[in-house]
Amino acid sequence: MEIKTTFIDGLLLVRPAVFNDNRGCFFESWNAQKFNEAVGMEINFVQDNVSISKANVIRGLHYQIPPSAQSKLVRVVSGSILDIAVDIRPGSKTYGQHFSVKLDAESRLQLWIPDGFAHGFRAIEVDTVVMYKCTNFYDPACERSLKWNDTDLSIDWGASPQDTILSDKDSEAISFKDLAR
Repeated sequence: MEIKTTFIDGLLLVRPAVFNDNRGCFFESWNAQKFNEAVGMEINFVQDNVSISKANVIRGLHYQIPPSAQSKLVRVVSGSILDIAVDIRPGSKTYGQHFSVKLDAESRLQLWIPDGFAHGFRAIEVDTVVMYKCTNFYDPACERSLKWNDTDLSIDWGASPQDTILSDKDSEAISFKDLAR
């Protein structure tokens, strides 16, 4: 397992070791011991989520507030996404900044997103399957969303607004300016 840091403290790119031969390939998508050593703490995942999306579906930017804040390990099983994490940790030197990365089934690259980040993605391909492990259970009372196209965040989603597909809930998300209130 190869783990790389990003310019935002806490966000990590995780690339599993892949073993190819004439039968196909094998890789560990998760190894608690190696991952815990890399992040310097014990991570306990309690829930796995799977979404299947049409091309140009945008999901997010979602987060949960304490006491149900979630950390996530995101990977793509089929297809590809543009994955986005926005730092919403008060006092962070990168507060309000975002990190984006293309995740796809071919590269098997994963993104570790600790709690304190809003997370979203745009499906690039038809029937893109995203799987993510969570450190806390889904709690609708603690669920929040930021506007995906908030001008203060300046996220380039790689698609025009008229081509995107959103849920009603994501269409009604709050602005980044309202987050601080």
